[in-house]
Order: sequence, then C-alpha cells, then structure tokens
Amino acid sequence: MPPEVDDPVGAELHFRALENLYATAPVNSLFRSRLEIFEEGHSRISFEVDQSSYHAAGAAHGTLYFKMLDDAAFYAANTLATDRFLLTTSFNLHFTKPVRGGKVVAEGRWVSGRRRVFVAESRLVDEEGDEIGRGTGTFMRSHIALSGLAGYSPGKA
Repeated sequence: MPPEVDDPVGAELHFRALENLYATAPVNSLFRSRLEIFEEGHSRISFEVDQSSYHAAGAAHGTLYFKMLDDAAFYAANTLATDRFLLTTSFNLHFTKPVRGGKVVAEGRWVSGRRRVFVAESRLVDEEGDEIGRGTGTFMRSHIALSGLAGYSPGKA
C-alpha cells in the first residue's frame, strides 16, 4: 500500500524514495545534480554547469535548462502522487539568461491537480540569485506503480 501524504511519516518516506528514484535514474549519472524534497508540492535540484554542457557559443545548452526544469516540476508534482509514476505530457519553457558555469538551483512547485493531471512550475536560479529560466509542465498519472520501480525506496542510492 502506498504511503499517505497526509501522514507525516509516510510523506517523509515517499519524499526520500522519490529522491532515491532520481539518484538512481541512469540519465542522472550524466549530471552532477542532487534532488531534495522538503515538503509536499516542492522540490529543489542543485547542479553544476561547466563546459561539458555548452553549445557552440559558450553557454549551457537549452537541453540542460529543459531537463532540470522538467525534473524539478515533475518531482514537485509527484510528491502528491504516492502510488503512480507521473509522465510529462507537455512542458513550456522560457530562457531568460545564459549561464556559463557554477551552481544552479532548479526550484519546482506544484500548482494544481491531484487526481489524474497535475500542473507544476519551476525556475532556474544561478549563483548570483538571478532567474535564468522558467517553465510550466503538465503531468499525467501513468500505469507504472512507483512501488515496482527499483529506485523507489527510502534508502540511499
């Protein structure tokens, strides 16, 4: 039985299991990033930008912006779904400033929906505290049980 988000202990276990799911996803071995979930409807991903993610003009490629914005919004929404893995059905993003290096934080926040479709937004903030990107996503409950995913456990990755 999935944990209940209304139960503080169950919610904490769910949040730690989501963090572990992020850490064990194969794609995340390509990024120096860490997911943190402190409360329902919110997530934070800290990551480093360096030359390995540059486009030809010497700044982080938009794929990095999209990945971190999508992940932050996704995990903020998935804090409310304790039984199923969510899938991104659409995502809109806005680039507001190029970034060439340093620590960047993606902050995700759930906006609406709790049953089948969830809406969440996210933003990227650089070391100077400037917003460098923003996005809004729609996420749908899938048929994939969280409990059936190998990484979904409250243990450390």
